[in-house]
Amino acid sequence: MNIKLHTPKSLKAGSGMSSMRQFLLSLLATTVSIALTFGTAAVVDHNKKQKEKREIVMMVMYDLHNSMKSLEEVDSNLHQIMDLQLQIAEDTTLFPILKYDIMKSVPRLEYTETVERIFSSNIESINTVGNVLFTEIVSEFYLNRKQYKTEICDSIFNEVKRTSPFESLKDILDFDFYFYALISGLWRYDMQQKYANCKKMMGVTDEQLNVYISERESFEKGKTDGQQVQDSLIKKFGAINQRLEVAKKKLKLE
Repeated sequence: MNIKLHTPKSLKAGSGMSSMRQFLLSLLATTVSIALTFGTAAVVDHNKKQKEKREIVMMVMYDLHNSMKSLEEVDSNLHQIMDLQLQIAEDTTLFPILKYDIMKSVPRLEYTETVERIFSSNIESINTVGNVLFTEIVSEFYLNRKQYKTEICDSIFNEVKRTSPFESLKDILDFDFYFYALISGLWRYDMQQKYANCKKMMGVTDEQLNVYISERESFEKGKTDGQQVQDSLIKKFGAINQRLEVAKKKLKLE
C-alpha cells in the first residue's frame, strides 16, 4: 500500500506561512551571523588587551628587578666599606692602602627613568593594566627609589666631598658609613616587599620573569653589539679621513 505525504497548502511556496517561515529563518541566520561577528571581534579585542597588559606588566617588573639589583649592589658596597673600616681600625698601618679601596667603593646609584615615565605619565598604560593597587605600589616604589638615591648615595657623595674623610686616619674612622648602611637595609627591605607584592598581584612567576629577563638581555646585547660596530666604523673612517686631511695639506689643496 502506497502512502503519499502531501505538504500542507499553508506551507507551500507562495503561501503566507511559507513566506513567514523563510523570513524567520533569514532573520535567525542574520542574528547568528551578527552574534558570531561581534563575538569574534570581542574575543580578539580581549586577547589583544590581555597581551598588551602582560607586556606592560613585564616591562615594569623588569625595571623593578633591575632597580633591586642596583640597590643590592649599593648595599653590598656599604658593607664592604664597613669591613674595610674595621680592618683599618684593627691595623692602622693598612690605612694608606685601604683608603683607596674605600674611595672606589663609595656607592653611586644609576638608573634610567624611561619605564617610570612611560608607566606613570601614560593614562592609557595605566588603564590597560587595570589594577589600581598595582599602579599605586609601583608609583611608591619609584618614589622610594628616588628617595634612596637622594638620602643615601647622594648624601654620602656630598658628605665625602664636604669633609674629605680620606685625608686622615681619624676622619676615615669617624665617617658614619654604619648609619647609611642601616638606612639602606631598611629601605631595601621595604622596596623588596613592594617588588614581591607586585609580582604576586599580577601573577608573575620567577620562571616567567627569568625568561623575560633573558629575552631583554639578549636584545640589549644586540644593541650593544650594534653600537660597537658603529663605534668601530667611526674610528676606522675617522682615521682614513685624518690621513686624507694630512695628504691634502701636503699637496696644498686646502
